Amino acid sequence: MVGWILLGVVVVLALFAVGLYNGLVRIRNQVKNSWNQIDVQLKRRHDLIPNLVETAKGYMQHERGTLEAVTQARASAMQPAGRPDQIEKEQQLGQSLMNLMAVAERYPDLKANQNFLSLQEELSSTENRIAFSRQHYNDSVMGYNDKRQQFPSVVVANMFNFAEEPYWKIDDAAQREVPAVKF
Repeated sequence: MVGWILLGVVVVLALFAVGLYNGLVRIRNQVKNSWNQIDVQLKRRHDLIPNLVETAKGYMQHERGTLEAVTQARASAMQPAGRPDQIEKEQQLGQSLMNLMAVAERYPDLKANQNFLSLQEELSSTENRIAFSRQHYNDSVMGYNDKRQQFPSVVVANMFNFAEEPYWKIDDAAQREVPAVKF
């Protein structure tokens, strides 16, 4: 009789641990899916940048440094060494794109160029999609990290090496500042 009770307790504990493990796997996969959604939008942005730079080159002959910075930031962002590195490199790329758009304001012919306007609109749309994807990713990371840190999930998470996932956050204080609008 005692043997059956012990066996029942062991089976219940095993089923509980399996349920916790499967829950952690499901949430970790949601985080990976969220990251892949960001990746899709980043690929779209990376594909748009060469066309934007080529269109701007003809008008912005004196702004080679800005154009080269965008090209270098794109090349760097396309070869990340893990998620934290990719987050940092994509933030640098975003900053160089903002610089390019600011410089483009000084060239009325460029601003009026239909091809440039179309690419600028596509890039703006892509940036919005990236922002939504980042938000979804951070929400998924929060759910996953909460689950892996709560008891009793933390026991299973530590046993099976469920690592904490990084948030997509802004480390550069300059990016947190509100842009000045002057008329």
